[in-house]
Amino acid sequence: GSVAALRNASFRAGRNEIVGFLGPNGAGKSTAMRILTGFFPASRGEAWIDGIEVHEKPLEVKRRIGYLPENVPLYDDMVVRAFLQYAGAIKGLGRAECRADVDRAMERCGLTHMSRRLLRNLSKGYRQRVGLAQALIGSPPVLILDEPTVGLDPAQIVEIRRLIKSLGSEHTILLSTHILPEVSMVCDHVVIINAGRIVTQESMDQFTASGSRT
Repeated sequence: GSVAALRNASFRAGRNEIVGFLGPNGAGKSTAMRILTGFFPASRGEAWIDGIEVHEKPLEVKRRIGYLPENVPLYDDMVVRAFLQYAGAIKGLGRAECRADVDRAMERCGLTHMSRRLLRNLSKGYRQRVGLAQALIGSPPVLILDEPTVGLDPAQIVEIRRLIKSLGSEHTILLSTHILPEVSMVCDHVVIINAGRIVTQESMDQFTASGSRT
């Protein structure tokens, strides 16, 4: 309607950089991520992933993205391995490549011992791990993670943050959150959004230094 979810919201994430996309609920974070992933189009403006404009070549962009939405969409009647193999098939991986990718993603996300567990029987923390493993299938250069620790207990939050931090050496990561400590613990760069506008863009060191001065 008449409310603009995003207004001239321009920001950049560098290669193999973890960028914290920080803002209160309703600030426009999820809208930005849905535009970047091609979930729905922007009414105007441009969005680029790995040098490709999202609206011009949406399928090419999707091949370069691993997406973890805030509410992980899982098929509860599938087991973990079957679900991840299904995700690999959707992404166009061959059988051997898919099997190797699934094994690698499960090991990376601590899911190997859960490979035969029904998804409906997993805890919230393990469901988040499955969602993250799904995003890793196909080794996309860019990961877009929307509130990946929401609803987790403190121990699960620590584990997921540690995992995301370790992925930063191989992927560009855009991490949406409304939790400032999460950004300071995980991210290299921070982008703050409020009421659809970008308020701040700076390195974590700059952000920490400016906070200490105020």
